[in-house]
Amino acid sequence: MHFEKNDLSRKLMRAFPALRSLKVYIFCLMLVIGIVPSIIMRLGILENYEERAVSLRASEVTTQYKIIANHLLNYNYLQDTTSEVINAELEQMSNLYDGRVLIINGNFRIVKDTYAMSEGKTMISEEVIKCFKGESTTRHDRNNGYIEMTIPIVEQVEAGIQEDARVLGVILASVSTDSIVTTMSILNRKALILSVVMGIVILGIVLFFSHILIKPFNRVTQAISEVKDGYTDKAVSVPDYVETEHIVDAFNQLLGRMRVINDSRQEFVANVSHELKTPMTSIKVLADSLNQQPDVPVELYREFMQDITEEIERENNIINDLLALVKMDKTEAELSVSAVDINNLLETTMKRLRPIARKRDVEVVFESMRPVTAEVDEVKMSQIFTNLVENAIKYNKEHGWVKVVLDADHQFFTVDISDSGIGIKEEDCDHIFERFYRVDKSHSREIGGTGLGLAITRSAVLLHRGSIKVSSVEGEGTCFTVKIPLSYIKSGGNS
Repeated sequence: MHFEKNDLSRKLMRAFPALRSLKVYIFCLMLVIGIVPSIIMRLGILENYEERAVSLRASEVTTQYKIIANHLLNYNYLQDTTSEVINAELEQMSNLYDGRVLIINGNFRIVKDTYAMSEGKTMISEEVIKCFKGESTTRHDRNNGYIEMTIPIVEQVEAGIQEDARVLGVILASVSTDSIVTTMSILNRKALILSVVMGIVILGIVLFFSHILIKPFNRVTQAISEVKDGYTDKAVSVPDYVETEHIVDAFNQLLGRMRVINDSRQEFVANVSHELKTPMTSIKVLADSLNQQPDVPVELYREFMQDITEEIERENNIINDLLALVKMDKTEAELSVSAVDINNLLETTMKRLRPIARKRDVEVVFESMRPVTAEVDEVKMSQIFTNLVENAIKYNKEHGWVKVVLDADHQFFTVDISDSGIGIKEEDCDHIFERFYRVDKSHSREIGGTGLGLAITRSAVLLHRGSIKVSSVEGEGTCFTVKIPLSYIKSGGNS
């Protein structure tokens, strides 16, 4: 049943978008706050009036019947009911309060009934018995519209110094509450009219203030729509409320992020175009040179063909790296995770790269603090280590060194790859993971590469839910720190 209600709520929200409007929420809230208390107050006042009116009526009537009770004793009415004076008083009281009066003697017999219906009958009830014990009672019957009360007929008897009271009979009287009900009806009608008037006034106030309160949000919507439609790309500013400031700040941050992404995309397209065009231009120039010379010497022909082969290889490397980067951008479902000996993987990687290091007279050292086994994609992890160690070798000084340190705790393993190379400027450290970004373009051209290695490395690290950081001092060296969970962590979408 709970889910059915939720589904119904969602369907209503989709069918009636206005239900989700903040203006509607504010309107309903203020309407409830304004009208509900007035309704509760009206009902409370009427209830209090009824209780007060019934209490006053009962007190008034009881006082008058106590006087009549004394007259009954004076005229010995319980034994002789022929007294015209008493009968006239009883009839007058009955007519005055539109009720009925019963006089009950000590034998529980009804000696007088103003309705002349129950005379001579016996009346035994809880109220009558309590009254014979000296306790007056009052009961309000709201459904039938009357108040029923019992008043004892008490005779004072002297007993030595003190007087003792003896109950000789009971007056059982009922009083109509029609006049009270009529007054309440009039009050209720007037209160209802007042509530309606208050409701209309509150409605107007609510509409006015809800319009004022929502106005800044409408400006936010309009400003965002202008940005969305392309009329402007300026930051939005609606400082009316703290809430609008938070919304606008979040949107401006998103807008800034989108600008960065757009600039990065344009730069990426330009870089890809340039990187792919350069080898093709070289190939075309070499081919045209061969075509323009009918009798090309074999040595020159071989030299040009070798250059063409190198440019094709360079083009192929760029394309392969681009494809690798595209794959990295996809979901982690493409990771082939298994338990991998990280120590052995690093040793294999460095063994493969040591010939390159020997050519540049760079010493490569591996130091392991403990054996480490982790759940990773072995191919991508090898790619991470290869790119970082190879860069440390290529961008190093002659007779330099590269040191790789492996350590782990109970959650992560960490690989520090430091070198004695040329270092990186502080302002470049934030950009080295961007695609095609080169710190020293001239030096990078001499060394080779596509400018995508660190971008691929970072994407592979993020696929493993890890992190990669860089610290560097220009002219002294660089240290890359890779931190990867020992256990493979799936994203929320795949769990």
